[in-house]
Formats: sequence, structure tokens, C-alpha cells
Amino acid sequence: MKYSPDEIMQFIAEEDVKFIRLAFCDIYGNQKNVSIMPNEIERAFKYGISIDASAVADFNCGVHSDLFLRPDASTICVLPWRPEHGKVVRMFCDITYQNGDVFELDTRNILKKAIKDAKEKGYSFKFGTEMEFYLFEADEKGNKTDIPFDNAGYMDIAPADKGENVRRDICLTLEKMGIESEGSHHQTGPGQNEIDFKYSDPLTCADNAITFKYVVNTISVRHGVCADFSPKPIADEAGNGMHINISVDGQMTDENINYIIGGIIKRISDITVFLNRVENSYLRFGTFKAPKYVSWSKENRSQLIRVPAAPIQNKRVELRSPDAMCNPYIAYSLLIYAVLEGFNKKLAADEAINKDLFYANDEEAKGLKSLLLDLNSAKNAAKNSDFVKKYLPSAIIEKYCE
Repeated sequence: MKYSPDEIMQFIAEEDVKFIRLAFCDIYGNQKNVSIMPNEIERAFKYGISIDASAVADFNCGVHSDLFLRPDASTICVLPWRPEHGKVVRMFCDITYQNGDVFELDTRNILKKAIKDAKEKGYSFKFGTEMEFYLFEADEKGNKTDIPFDNAGYMDIAPADKGENVRRDICLTLEKMGIESEGSHHQTGPGQNEIDFKYSDPLTCADNAITFKYVVNTISVRHGVCADFSPKPIADEAGNGMHINISVDGQMTDENINYIIGGIIKRISDITVFLNRVENSYLRFGTFKAPKYVSWSKENRSQLIRVPAAPIQNKRVELRSPDAMCNPYIAYSLLIYAVLEGFNKKLAADEAINKDLFYANDEEAKGLKSLLLDLNSAKNAAKNSDFVKKYLPSAIIEKYCE
């Protein structure tokens, strides 16, 4: 919902708000924030709140280390786990220089530009995210152990599924923050869970992904357990994916879906390091329903891209390679530009591979291109990509590809 700064200031005054958290992300999608008091909110909207950006890893501010957080009034939400009296609210922020110019490493603004570029070409995107995570027992100091919270399996129920109450509280908390969950269940691995939230415009979806991880971590701690979003928390068990569902308003015909897939497939090697940024990411590929080959099919979960069975109003394309260590602002931006290229150049995808690639032998997989299966290969592909250089600042590329 769109709120004006005046409406936000009125809400803060009338609803006993005592702390305002101004949130932003580093280039890797890790949320940061600074808290201000209510008497500072007018200044925040008018001038921004200064931060020492030289202390934020990889912001590369040099001698000009003062940057300013300018709150986006439309993103305000109350943090439900904080006290009712003396409420705490959070807003995402744009990062700027003192004169108001956008800080080039503000990845949220990179996504805003991608959305604007798409709209100028007549395209409006929707994104939805399915994010998996593990729950582990905590030690006496609250630190994560290597012991999964339970030994349940896919869609098991209590008492085998000990995460049921944790997921319930997460979903209820998200609902209070304006994020609608579509479903939740136990996943394949011991202690592994999945919660899906409703599709939305790309910026809201990316904000929600950041909020989701924050809520999961916070609620897990309140239940005395620790959440883990890393791609492969347990070597011989299922990894954690972040499946990204993409649709384009009014464009989800079979022909256009083919161009969407063609655009993503053409650029998947170029952008892999931004979807899978840690060594651990590549241990997940080719195991437990995580893709290994650059391929697609309808309904087939063994592919990089699948087109789920759905009525026309819910038609979408699901990319199954990303994991939750990615920065969603960067990931969604690059995917938007890849799809736009697919439309513009009419990049028809190859024929669907209608076979179960999880069990394919070398002969059956012959001729299929593999995903990049190690971090160094992904870095090299990004460094040498004119596509990536066109849409991301050189400083971000350099940091991801060091």
C-alpha cells in the first residue's frame, strides 16, 4: 500500500511507535539497519539519515564514506515480535549521496531500474519465491549445532515433523507484516522446511525475500532452534533451493513462454554466480531434485526450468537453480533483462526434455549442456559477459568474481 511521508509520521505519532528501523542491504543481500527515534523521522524523509558506508563490506566508498538512507514509505511494517507498547517499525531505504544521487551499489535501486526499463518496453513482471531452509538444534549458548531438529521427510506430519509450530508462527508473523504465505510443509531433508509466499511485483517480492529470511531466523531463535539457508547444510541430504517463479502480465502464451525460457537459458551461465554465489552452492547441483543440466520441460522437476501445470491466469516459469544465498535484487534484475532479451530477439528455447534427468545415465544425457558446476567457472563466465557488464556496476562484478 502506498503511504505518504505525512501519513507515516501521523501513524508513528498515533500508534505509540518508539523505534524506526531503516533497513538496507549490502551487495550480497545481507540486511542491515539503523534505528532512529520518532523525532528523527521527518529529517529522514527530507534529507536522509547518514551512515558510515566505509564500514559496510564492499561498498567501496573510498574517501566519500557518508551515504544517506532515505526511507521508502510504502514498505513500512510493524515488527510483530516487538512490544505492543513502544512499537518498532521497519522501512526499506534507498541509498544515496548527500545530494540525492543514487548510490550505484544500491542493489535495490538496480532492480527498480530493471522494472522501469521493462515497463518502458511494455512489460510488467510478477515474481514468486519458494525458499527452503533447515532447522538445527541449538546449544546451551544458542549457537547452531550439527543436529537436525527432526528426522521427518517430505510433507510428514507431527510428531515426526517438529517444525510444524515454528512454520506456523513464521506464517502468522509474515501475515501480520503483510506477506501472504501460500503454503508450508516439511521438506525432504531431516529438519528441512519450505514456505512459499504469494507472487507480487519484483521489488515487493525481493523485499519480501529479505524479510522472509529475517523472520525465519528471528522466530526460529524464539523456538530455541537455528535456521540455516545455506545451499548444502548436510553433505548427503537435500540442499536448500530458492525457486524463482516468473510471469509477465498479458504475455503468458505458449510462444512467449518459449521466449522467456530461451532468454534465461541463453544467459544462465553468465548470471550463475549471482544466483549461486558460494562454493557450497555447487555441491547442491545434480542431487535431490536440484538441476544439473541446462534444460526445460513442463511439470518436470528434474529440469533447470519447468512450466508448472496451472490455469492460464497462473501460468509461470519456474527457475530451479538459485539458492537463498543470492541477493534477490540482483537476481531478479538479471532475470528481467534476460527475459527482455528473449522477447526482443525472439530467442526460442530448444525442445523440451521430457525425461527424468535425475536418473539419466551418460548416454541419456548426451548432448545436454551442463550447468556450471564450480564457483570459479561461474566467476569467469560473469567476468567475461558483456550482458552482465551492461546491467551491473563494475564494482559489484569485481566483488562477486574475486
